[in-house]
Amino acid sequence: MSIKVAVVEDDRDFRASLAGFVNDAPGYRCVGTCDTAESALKLLPPLHPDVVLMDIHLPNMSGIICTSELKKLCPATRILILTVYEDNERIFGALKAGASGYLLKRAKPADILTAIQDVKLGGAPMSSQIARRVIESFHDNSPAPAKEQNLSPREEAILDELSKGYLIKEIGHRLSVSADTVHTHLKHIYEKLHVHSRTEAVLKYLGQPCRKK
Repeated sequence: MSIKVAVVEDDRDFRASLAGFVNDAPGYRCVGTCDTAESALKLLPPLHPDVVLMDIHLPNMSGIICTSELKKLCPATRILILTVYEDNERIFGALKAGASGYLLKRAKPADILTAIQDVKLGGAPMSSQIARRVIESFHDNSPAPAKEQNLSPREEAILDELSKGYLIKEIGHRLSVSADTVHTHLKHIYEKLHVHSRTEAVLKYLGQPCRKK
C-alpha cells in the first residue's frame, strides 16, 4: 500500500516538484497540495494523509501554527517540516507544535523520500545539521549516557550514532549494515526503552527526561 503524502508549500514550482517526485516514486502517492495553512486545514483532513510535508513560511498563518492545528484534526498524520530555516527557535517551535521531523529544503529528493518512510514508521528524521542542533541543546550540563542493560551492543552503538546527529543511511554506512537493518534495530530500541520516536530514544539514552507532545 502506498504512503499517502500531502504537501503544504506556497512556492508553486517547489510544490509541484515535491508532488512530482513523490508520485514518481514507487510506494508513494501525493494525495493533495496546498499553498496556504488555511487551505490545508480545510482540504487535508478528509484525505487522511499519512505524512504531510510542511513549509514554515506560509502566507498569513505559519506552518508551525498549521502543524499544531492539523495535529488536532488528524492525530494519526505525521508532519515533516521542510524549510530553509535552521534556527533553534523555529526548530523547537515546530517540534513542540507536533512535527515529527525537520528537514532542510536543500535535502536531496531521495533523502526526503527516505524521511517520509521513516516518519511513517514512527521515526523522527532530521537533516544532520538540525539533529546536531537538537542534540547539542541537551549536551550542556547533561549526565553521561545512561547504559540500558537490556540493549544489545549493536543497539547501543546505533543510539550512540543517533546522539551524534547521524541519519539512518549514515549510521548504516558507519556500522556497515543496511538502512533496513538500522530500522529493525530502532524498532527494538523503541520497544525496550518504551518510547515512540528517535528523539525520545536519544534523550533517554542521554539521561534526559523524554518530552511528550
